[in-house]
Amino acid sequence: MKKIKILILSDINTSTEKIVKNGLNLTKILDGEIDFFCVKKPTDIVKKESQLSVMRTINEKFLEADTQIKKLITEINNDHSIAIHHQVSFGNLKDEISNRIKETQPDLIILGNKNSKILSFLGDNILELVLKEHQGTVMIASDKITLEASSELSLGLLNESRLISANNYRDTIVSFAKKPLISFQVKSDTVTDQNKDSKPENMVEFVFENGDNTLTNMGKYMSKNNVQLLFVNRERDKTKEAKYKFGNLAKELNCSIMLTH
Repeated sequence: MKKIKILILSDINTSTEKIVKNGLNLTKILDGEIDFFCVKKPTDIVKKESQLSVMRTINEKFLEADTQIKKLITEINNDHSIAIHHQVSFGNLKDEISNRIKETQPDLIILGNKNSKILSFLGDNILELVLKEHQGTVMIASDKITLEASSELSLGLLNESRLISANNYRDTIVSFAKKPLISFQVKSDTVTDQNKDSKPENMVEFVFENGDNTLTNMGKYMSKNNVQLLFVNRERDKTKEAKYKFGNLAKELNCSIMLTH
């Protein structure tokens, strides 16, 4: 059976270990392999130096980053149960990431969360770029909560109550989940009466008023219920108001967020 290809986009920092662990455990659940891509802006490394000095510094930083990644992969994937390939690149963030997506054709892409340097990519509209270049599933990984492949996952759904979807990856993850699942509904977006009637018995639903504190209150309930991963329909970002944009969800919520169909 063909392995699922998972592309992790991250810098090397204190959050990287959690991001890779989340990617590794998700890969174990989905039976896949990982491509770890670290991309840096040259301007983040060198300032106003001669061209020769710049090239020397980039080479040094390349070797340093490559060594750090190899060490991290060895420590996390100590049983070598998952194939993890890695590459370090220096250049324009958008160009490098776009080229990597086209080269590897991943099934699923993982980005770091709000406390990772990768989220500076959000300021460069990198999340928007990834969603444009990649029509499949995208996960914004938490650096606070680690997914564990060896135990049942605590899953939540935002503004929907479907257990079964057209996305096989989502269905596989749901099969590893604790029951009942938790559906978080914002009142103005609450599903139709027909969908309510079809809500599965093994699902708990929390309904929130749509206001300035909605995400804060939702985050508190997620923490109380130890939600590790929240499913969000990636199409909703095209129509919903700014506070529910994917970047804002990532900033406000501690769990990992999976954008899928």
